[in-house]
Amino acid sequence: QLTMSVNLSAAILHHPDIVDLVQQALAVWNTAPDSLVLEVTESAMMQQPDRGLEVLRRLHALGVGLSIDDFGTGYSSLAYLKRLPVHELKIDKSFVVDLDRSEEDERIVRTIITLAHNFGMRVVAEGVENQAILEQLANLGCDLAQGRHIAMAMRVDDAAAWLTRPAEQAGIAQA
Repeated sequence: QLTMSVNLSAAILHHPDIVDLVQQALAVWNTAPDSLVLEVTESAMMQQPDRGLEVLRRLHALGVGLSIDDFGTGYSSLAYLKRLPVHELKIDKSFVVDLDRSEEDERIVRTIITLAHNFGMRVVAEGVENQAILEQLANLGCDLAQGRHIAMAMRVDDAAAWLTRPAEQAGIAQA
């Protein structure tokens, strides 16, 4: 199933009508809520934690996927993380870009993957720049990856064509 991830800035997250606007957009585009993932940074959540938590709970009730973006670079505590109705953590690229050369980054990434899985969350790694990092992430149990090794930024028409053969485009061995 194809999903679309959209980053929410702090201003949009705390906009009084954000839940209604998301619900209206889903209706206008006749889109299933579970095909949309809204990404929120830890720092955006911490600007108004109670308001942010309420908004995330309401979005979760709509069936929209929720992700903590740039995980590991913000301010949230484990006590706060356990309260969030999110299903995904995105490991910040600063921990991924040197993963194939840094034991410290590997320990951090392994810990985040274990933490997320223990909370029942999916893990996405940002900033995958080469095959070695992609394979290392797979060995560590990372669920999904994104970065220039997988696909460069592209126009909508090019993305539609790419989606018909992503494994071939990224040089990933097919089963």
